[in-house]
Amino acid sequence: MIDSRVPVPVPTNEPIKNYARGSTERRSLEAVLNTQLQSEIEIPLRIGGRNVETGVLSDVRAPHDHSNVLGRYHNADATHAEQAIVAAREAWHDWSSTPWEARAAVFLKAAELLAGPYRDVVNAATMHGQSKTVFQAEIDAACELIDFFRFNVQYMQQIYAVQPESSPGIWNYQEYRPLEGFVFAVTPFNFTSIAANLPTAPALMGNTVVWKPSERSMYSAHFIMELLEAAGLPPGVINMVTGETPKAVGDVLLNSPELAGIHFTGSTRTFQMMWRHVGANIENYRSYPRVVGETGGKDFVFAHPSADTGGLSTALLRGAFEYQGQKCSAASRAYIPASIWDETIERLTADVAQIRMGSPMDFSNFMCAVIDQRAFASISSYIELAKDSNDHEIIAGGGHDDSEGYFIEPTVIVASEPDSRLMIEEIFGPVLTLYKYEDDRLDETLALCDTATAYGLTGAIFCRDRAEIVRLSRRLRNAAGNFYINDKPTGAVVGQQPFGGGRASGTNDKAGSLWNLIRWASPRSIKETFVPPTDFRYPHMD
Repeated sequence: MIDSRVPVPVPTNEPIKNYARGSTERRSLEAVLNTQLQSEIEIPLRIGGRNVETGVLSDVRAPHDHSNVLGRYHNADATHAEQAIVAAREAWHDWSSTPWEARAAVFLKAAELLAGPYRDVVNAATMHGQSKTVFQAEIDAACELIDFFRFNVQYMQQIYAVQPESSPGIWNYQEYRPLEGFVFAVTPFNFTSIAANLPTAPALMGNTVVWKPSERSMYSAHFIMELLEAAGLPPGVINMVTGETPKAVGDVLLNSPELAGIHFTGSTRTFQMMWRHVGANIENYRSYPRVVGETGGKDFVFAHPSADTGGLSTALLRGAFEYQGQKCSAASRAYIPASIWDETIERLTADVAQIRMGSPMDFSNFMCAVIDQRAFASISSYIELAKDSNDHEIIAGGGHDDSEGYFIEPTVIVASEPDSRLMIEEIFGPVLTLYKYEDDRLDETLALCDTATAYGLTGAIFCRDRAEIVRLSRRLRNAAGNFYINDKPTGAVVGQQPFGGGRASGTNDKAGSLWNLIRWASPRSIKETFVPPTDFRYPHMD
């Protein structure tokens, strides 16, 4: 314990490396990319600081070249879930009472390791295993995760600084305790940074965690665990259970009386099933589990007649097609007025025609492959629906081929009806659906934009009229938890745009802010009276 008020390093957002041709960082990353391709790795479970091998193995394949086996991971079952609960319980006593500055040091060191020797390793793993371009890997697996580690420490200290007032003769203060039990972290494939933040944010606050990464991002998850262990994370604080049978593992964890919280990012359906499971078992838990989740989206761009078409078309392209549209924040539907329709479409289709797609090993590519066969089939079905429908017109892309990798062309579709399936259902792929509205029906179309889907994650407006910016922003106030004015609806930065949405998109607990971290603490209010009264009678009794 340090007997002083310890300042934390002032966090700044990690600079993004550009990996330009001939640069030192590019040569370094290319060497690691090639090294990872030369050997298959075996990915064990991590329980109580031990590597656990089950013998039941599944392949990790590169989405852009599914003949390329990167490694194999061991599948967990219910027995391993029980072991992880025990390991988390055993680690809880020491970790929950570890001074906050010692916990902070682990993740500050992890940030430095990731900014240095682990940067190429985690970026390369994300490129290979999740088919991200070098830029998409850099802003995610390196920069955003470094930011989470650094900024979360500052947010933790800000939370601890929130204290009550004290009256004369009394000292009041508040202690922020870890939750009693373990936190179950369930993470997605699409962001390495999210996959790492969901278990580490509760751990920073003194909790112990059972982490179930997506089986579709096991390659990068393996290196994240190595990074955390290299940073000095004690055994059992974060236990990684892996596998393709989430129900076998999940039911054990969700039924445990020691479940203290769920930190989730994934599909709306899965989150609702987990919440329903918790509700059905509520009387069996030691305490009411904290349920924090960010789920799906059907994110919009709404263009005003005054919009700049150059900025609008670029935002649509980047927002819809970066990382193959596999972002919960990706632009998936857009409302464009008739007065700027032709100019916008001309710019957009011309730019889409220039997009290069292929392996992330080719740094000139803008897009790579979607994550797996299941995603490929689902996304392709929407494109085929549009081809077979009289209510849709494909104006760019529409091709898809899974013979070597799971490649789907960036596809732009025009819907004649604003309530078509492509305008209201989450597709989670490189498909952008546009709806043309008459300028004099702007208010009616705003209402459609607000109410067409159950989601409320991200959205953007494009407008140059300040009075209309105010009006549109107010009208769409509840349509998005992250709202962008004259920008694409993706790319939230830690410390700048805390991320999360409401409605069917989640609990809006804002990753990358103190609002998320505070969910992983249980406050205890303490009152000390220095000179207690010795007479029970009050003056009014005389």
